[in-house]
Amino acid sequence: MNKELGKIKSFTDLNAWKEGHKLVLMVYGVTKTFPKEELFALVSQMRRCAVSITSNIAEGFSRQSYKEKVQFYSISQGSVTELQSQLLVDRDIGYTTKEKFQEIAEQTVKVHKIINGLIKKSKSHNS
Repeated sequence: MNKELGKIKSFTDLNAWKEGHKLVLMVYGVTKTFPKEELFALVSQMRRCAVSITSNIAEGFSRQSYKEKVQFYSISQGSVTELQSQLLVDRDIGYTTKEKFQEIAEQTVKVHKIINGLIKKSKSHNS
């Protein structure tokens, strides 16, 4: 985590990655309580999806062209939306409390908005 005079030197300096990482930890925490029969179904899906968010932010950060950055940030944003859908399944099945669902759902919205800003900023460099 290198911040020298506010300059972003690593993907870990990006707010999108930081907030996405919080989301990953939340998803891992909540899925620990899911029934064993969900281990290779919803648990696996949600965890892979959450990790995909931060992984694509990291990969996009390392790309040289802004077009490539936008591509990976867009994939990351798609993973956020996919996770939101999976959370609705979780909520409707009743694995997670309403409060915990709300907390994670709010974090997904926050991450989605930050990634959207990252995409807009990268696109503006392309023009």
